[in-house]
Amino acid sequence: MGLLLGLLLVLPLAKAELERVEHAAKADGSLSFLVVRDWGRKRLYNQSQMGSIGEKIEVDFIISTGDNFYDDGLRGVKDPAFHQSFSDIYTAPSLQKQWYIVLGNHDYRGNVEAQLSPMLRKMDTRWLCLRSFILIAGPQMAEIFFVDATPFVSNYFIDPKDHVYDWKGISPRLHYINNLLLEFELGLRESTAKWKIVVGQHTIKSAGHHYTSHHGNTHELAIHLLPILQAYHVDLYISNTDSSIQFLTSGGGSKAWRGDVNNRWNPQKMKFYYDGQGFMSVEMTETDVDIKFYDVFGYAIYKWSTSKLISSAM
Repeated sequence: MGLLLGLLLVLPLAKAELERVEHAAKADGSLSFLVVRDWGRKRLYNQSQMGSIGEKIEVDFIISTGDNFYDDGLRGVKDPAFHQSFSDIYTAPSLQKQWYIVLGNHDYRGNVEAQLSPMLRKMDTRWLCLRSFILIAGPQMAEIFFVDATPFVSNYFIDPKDHVYDWKGISPRLHYINNLLLEFELGLRESTAKWKIVVGQHTIKSAGHHYTSHHGNTHELAIHLLPILQAYHVDLYISNTDSSIQFLTSGGGSKAWRGDVNNRWNPQKMKFYYDGQGFMSVEMTETDVDIKFYDVFGYAIYKWSTSKLISSAM
């Protein structure tokens, strides 16, 4: 990891911008969406019952923070797992909205280009998966920055164990990461949105164990990504530190391991931890954000809210 940290600052950078997509708010200017991760298991284990919550809050879209297909991504665009784990599972009327999706480490074990392919969008128009992009929601309500976090993690490259990762489009890795950080910072610097939200597969800080990197702290993201989040006053990182940023992890869309907790976290800093299956909802206006965590049966098990003043200059 030391080699990565040392070289990140010296590679030549290309000037580019993250791809942008837009999603309109409701007529009253508000937004609501669901967040889920680690869900694609072909009907195995408990699938999150998101449909009723989506209907209740009139969801505008759904966010997946990665690990979309277990255990090893998709084999290709014709892999039946796409229908078995996505199209044939999330059939509730309220979930027939756009899904905005990033890749996770399990997705990188399969054919990455398949998940990124426009062919999947033709098979199911809800599907929109890109490596990194900006969702302009509202349009001035929020900007949601989706970050391809997996390539930051050194262990996937130096100690992949018995896994084979598909790094096409990533090599040379350091150049890819440098460009991504540049594009990410540029997007945040230019943002005039009232709320700035960042989405990534890997947690920056978590009470999960380290037997897989994205269950606990991700040191590379803490070193390279967190300072940018702080510098540009990002409100939420959806994946507690002494930062004003709120870190929200919504994982376990299907299988979970009860009792798998690293007990060395500070209970005064972490407000909530639940190691079962579930998902998260976000409802927002110009001044308020309300977040709820649900268990697999759709019961709200934790609520959190925040507000901000909107200056007259905006």
